[in-house]
Amino acid sequence: MFRLNYHHLFYFWTVARQGGLVPAAKVLRLSHPTLSVQIRSLEEQLGEALFEKQGRKLGLTEMGRVVFRYADEIFALGHEMVETVQRGSVVHPQRLHVGIVDALPKLVVRRLLEAAVRMPAPVRLVCREDTHDRLLAELALHSLDVVISDEPVASGGPVRAFNHLLGETTATLFGAKALAKSYRKGFPDSLTGAPFLLPLEGSALRRSLNQWFDKKHIEPRVVAEFEDGALMKVFGTDGLGLFAAPTVVAREICVQYDVEVVGEVEGVRERFYAISAGRRLEHPAVVAISERARHHLFTS
Repeated sequence: MFRLNYHHLFYFWTVARQGGLVPAAKVLRLSHPTLSVQIRSLEEQLGEALFEKQGRKLGLTEMGRVVFRYADEIFALGHEMVETVQRGSVVHPQRLHVGIVDALPKLVVRRLLEAAVRMPAPVRLVCREDTHDRLLAELALHSLDVVISDEPVASGGPVRAFNHLLGETTATLFGAKALAKSYRKGFPDSLTGAPFLLPLEGSALRRSLNQWFDKKHIEPRVVAEFEDGALMKVFGTDGLGLFAAPTVVAREICVQYDVEVVGEVEGVRERFYAISAGRRLEHPAVVAISERARHHLFTS
């Protein structure tokens, strides 16, 4: 009968969290060679390599990421058990493991997940960001309860999953005060030659914006392209260019980033999906997220 060595798993988990053998050895007060031997023993026991060289650093393999997710859950539950015993209470929050596609606007994600943390029964969110494909792979392994994405799962793909449309919204262009004022008049014809901060090519929003530019015969001056939408907005705060974001969170964007609305891009629509491994949404917190999205957040 296979019996997992939890000491070895704890050493692996610590190395992954600390980002390498050297910092982990300091935390665990073990020598570098001793820790290395323990990790190798776990790999031999599992029959899988968990780490790989990435330049001068040590990174997790695909299987290493899977094992880390389980280890994270195991040791979090252990900590929770100790807290429960010490408090003398048997009430503990239900966990919701959410995969969030890294290109999604974080303000929309916060509004969506707010429904889970405001449920009467306590819920502990465990949020993981990654690419669409990697998150779907974790969903298939049941490491995640749901994936929040701006693109649906393609039919006939390698992963069997189901799309649940949460809602859709138009996009709005924003800019620092002086910049917004310059291009608001005559919008959208005024945008030819305007400085733009855009998402990377290939993203859903970028494809929609490119189509809108072509349809309106607008030739933007692309100042920078971003994978991280939050970084793009920071550049927008500094007045380096106009940027697009979901209209549904326009008020929050203006306040948080000190920018103003230039105009609504009515031809561009962003859709948001909850992707599940089952045909129906079953986790109570995911159901709450879907209900709030459809009846409150995206009502307009």
